[in-house]
Order: sequence, then C-alpha cells, then structure tokens
Amino acid sequence: MKIIFAGTPEFAVPSLQKLIDLGHEICAVYTQPDRAAGRGQHLQPSPVKVLAVARNIPVLQPLTLKTDDALHTFQNFNADLMVVVAYGMILTQTILDAPRLGCINGHGSLLPRWRGAAPIQRAIIAGDEKTGVTIMQIVKKLDAGDMLHKEIYAIKPTDTAATVHDQLSKLSATGLEKVLAQIENGALIAEPQNENLVTYAAKLTKEEAAIDWTQPAEILVRKIHGFNPWPVAHTVYTGLVMKIWNAEVLNESTGLIAGVARCTSKTLDVATGEGWVRIHELQMPNGKRMSATAFLAAHDLNGAKLG
Repeated sequence: MKIIFAGTPEFAVPSLQKLIDLGHEICAVYTQPDRAAGRGQHLQPSPVKVLAVARNIPVLQPLTLKTDDALHTFQNFNADLMVVVAYGMILTQTILDAPRLGCINGHGSLLPRWRGAAPIQRAIIAGDEKTGVTIMQIVKKLDAGDMLHKEIYAIKPTDTAATVHDQLSKLSATGLEKVLAQIENGALIAEPQNENLVTYAAKLTKEEAAIDWTQPAEILVRKIHGFNPWPVAHTVYTGLVMKIWNAEVLNESTGLIAGVARCTSKTLDVATGEGWVRIHELQMPNGKRMSATAFLAAHDLNGAKLG
C-alpha cells in the first residue's frame, strides 16, 4: 500500500520501521518540527525523522495541517492509508478524509480505557493489571474511533512507565502489521468503543509527583513507577529535593510516623500511611541516579524524616 506515516517520538519508531520492513511504499513521513534540546539548545530532529531521512523518505514538518497549502500537499500524495503513532498534532476532518482507506492510529492503552495524553502512566498509577496497544480508526473526537485490533501487555510489579513504554512501542508495530494484513485481505472488523467504559488519561504535572508519605505504600510505589521517567516522584531530605526512581512495597506494619526512614547498610525503607516503601534508586540535586545502597554509604538516614 501507499502509506503516509505520522509520528514523532521514539515510541513511533518501531512502527515506521515495521512498515518499511513489510515493503509498503512510504510516500511521506510527517513529524513535529525540530526542537531545541540539550545544554546548547541546538535543534534536534525527532527520532522518526532520523529514521525517515536514513531511509530517504520525504519528511514534512508543518506547524499546522490546517492551511490550504498543507492540505494540498497532503492530498497530492494520493495515499491509500495514513498511519499515525504519537504524532502530536490534531488532524482535521479534511485530512482524515484524504487517504483512500482513511487513517488509523496506534494508541498506548486498551481502549476505551485511558483515552488521552498519558495512558501508560495512568494505567500504572491506577494499579491496572494490564494495558496494551489499540489500533483504531481515527475520528475527530479524541481517541474515540472504532477499534481494529488490540495487543495486551501484563503490567509487572517492577514495571515503570519507561519499561512499559518500550514494550508497547514494539506491540504497536506488531498490531499494525496484523491490521494492515487484514486491510489487504478485506477481513477487517471494526468494533465501536463502549462510551460507558471511557476513562481519560490527563497530562502529568510536576506537582502531583510530590510524595505524600501518609498515603499507603502500594499507592506510592505505583506513583513512583508511573512518574518514571517524567516528572519523577520526589520528596525532601535535609531541605533538598530527592528524586525517587524505583521502589517496592513492604507489607509490614510500621509503628513509625509516615515519612520516617529505617535503614541498614544496604536498604532504605520509609514508613507510609500503610506499610513501607523500600527505595531502590534515587537522585539528589546535581547528582546522578544511584542505588539506595550507594547513597547510604555516605549518608545516615536512619530516623530521618522525609518530605
């Protein structure tokens, strides 16, 4: 098929690579404009652009698709299908109607649960046992199109948003391969979403990543994992912000005030409203991420109050 691909971050790269490997004609790649990044704030291409350029695929980076020029350029590709994975731009109905077979999207949740901006993180924070990728038809309403296929991933207690992101990135490519085969075979079945089961994954904020140690350990560890790699759960130690990257739940009674630390030479546990949080990886300002064991070699937190 003749396909336009639209995507921007690393999450979308395996999907574009899959389309290339399957031998489809990628007539154009749409991605976000280059952004300033790093200490020097130099313009950096998106991961999707890097792959497209390496494969000599035309790359377009319009600020909007709402102008007549942008629309005409898009229509002139005469694509059979548009595939969207984490593009980051709203598509107009005129754009959606342009490809002969419409537009499909790989979304990082099991729709209709977790429509919106942060589905991976919200699934972890909510304590969902599973998540996945839904390949769906794109309509103007946010993540509301008919579902074409789902790939399921069981969330492990040790998973973070970063690790689940990487797994779903691969599953998006797997799901797209199956859906494209169904399209070519005329065997595609679309399932409407049940609007009664819809939940929304709101954008993450730095404020909600502040740890309230009076909450149960189970909730706090889900937040710690869900906010990794951004905005990173954090507390205060000796007046400085301590970021907490990884932790686990200890289902033991505490007998201590929430936020008080209990340490051995190798373990750092913090009392919560219910149970303990064992911190595995942390980071202090201007420092590197390190294991709690390495941090304890230079700091005595036993009895210290965090937060």
